[in-house]
Amino acid sequence: MQREGIDKENVQPEDILCDFCESAAWAAGEPCVEGHQGSIICGDCLKLAYEQLILLESDEQSSQKCRMCLEDRDEPSWSSKIDPSATVCFRCMKQAAAVLQKSKLWDWVKPTSD
Repeated sequence: MQREGIDKENVQPEDILCDFCESAAWAAGEPCVEGHQGSIICGDCLKLAYEQLILLESDEQSSQKCRMCLEDRDEPSWSSKIDPSATVCFRCMKQAAAVLQKSKLWDWVKPTSD
């Protein structure tokens, strides 16, 4: 999502916010993964999604399209508490987690059940 009041002719990385918490900025030095049409999920939101979908084995589904892939998928999904229409599907959550775990730029580790 884009920060309110930005110059649409000069969008900067700090103008792009996490679609799920609406606060983590692309350029703030936080781990983020980009989806379609400028959507992003930050590492903190990805951790929450991962914990619910993998560790808690949630089968909750949403009627909303996934913000990351823009598809209606018949699989579990996670929705933001801030904006329930901000949903990430199971497939995108797993792909984003793999991207952050492999990245040499971030010290992001998938949550584990202890």
